[in-house]
Amino acid sequence: MIRILLVMIVAGLAPLLLADAQSRDVYTVRGINVDETAASVIEARQDAFAAAKFAGAIELIERITLPQDRVDVPELVMTRELADLLAAAVDVEEEVAGAGRYRGRLAVVFNPANVRAVLENSGVPYTDQPAPKAVIIPIASSSIESAWNNVWGDSSVGHLAPTVTSRSFGYTADSDWVDIAGDVALYQAERGVIAELLGRAGNYRVAVSIVTPSGVQQVGTTARVGTLDDAVWVTGDLLDDVWKESSVIRDTRRTLIEATVLYTSLAEWNTLRSALARSPLVSDFQTKAVSTDGAVVAFVFAGDGKRLTLDLRDRGVIIQSDPIGWVMSSAVNSVR
Repeated sequence: MIRILLVMIVAGLAPLLLADAQSRDVYTVRGINVDETAASVIEARQDAFAAAKFAGAIELIERITLPQDRVDVPELVMTRELADLLAAAVDVEEEVAGAGRYRGRLAVVFNPANVRAVLENSGVPYTDQPAPKAVIIPIASSSIESAWNNVWGDSSVGHLAPTVTSRSFGYTADSDWVDIAGDVALYQAERGVIAELLGRAGNYRVAVSIVTPSGVQQVGTTARVGTLDDAVWVTGDLLDDVWKESSVIRDTRRTLIEATVLYTSLAEWNTLRSALARSPLVSDFQTKAVSTDGAVVAFVFAGDGKRLTLDLRDRGVIIQSDPIGWVMSSAVNSVR
């Protein structure tokens, strides 16, 4: 009995620990280059840290908000004083100092509570919940497919939609969940992203599709860029924007519902519960009853039901109406 209790406690804590790690990733801006000169190295270092906080604060706000929501918001004008208030710590990634000059690459960790307070007081909607982890599947014509795959890092940095990169070949633009499920499971992700490189050197575009157990969503094509490195970055930007468009909450409506969650194992129950708890549209999540193959949950969701359905679909959860009420189940099981 004690062992079962410990397993349940650990299982319950796992989503919270994951959420803490993801929150730190979202609120950390890495790779900020600085080069400051002053009367002393100490002053130059202080100036560099202040510059990094300022640049990092701007990048963070852009990361978790949409451009149209930041237009004409005077309360959100960034200053060095405000950036210092928002920053919690500065980490040194690389540094060279001497003769009154400080050069380096810094990372700034920001205080989530302070950032949220500034945005909420300014009336700017935001989302700081990362998108479900995705496996990037880079595809291109045979002559450049290897180079296109190699230019992707193992995992994304600086994006709200986290990704890892598949090193497998043989996929096509028409690949579906059955085709990619093995890679998604291998990288412990929740969805796949097919990034099809179009065009030629100096004039690249990327057609992007999101693949989940529920189907394939064509999300769009990036702007034209000149290099493969730029193509990687704009693909990440597109995924970020798609995620923010679907999860930034402007609707003030809140709806309380109860639902039955069906599962075939404890692991599946933990996956479904985690998906619900991590949705930016869901709050006040409660488990009211649990059995060997089902549970009754209650939660409040923001906005309309269609957005909730789409968000949960991306997380591998199907929600549908049934004579007994709302029923949720794993989308993975539905395609087996």
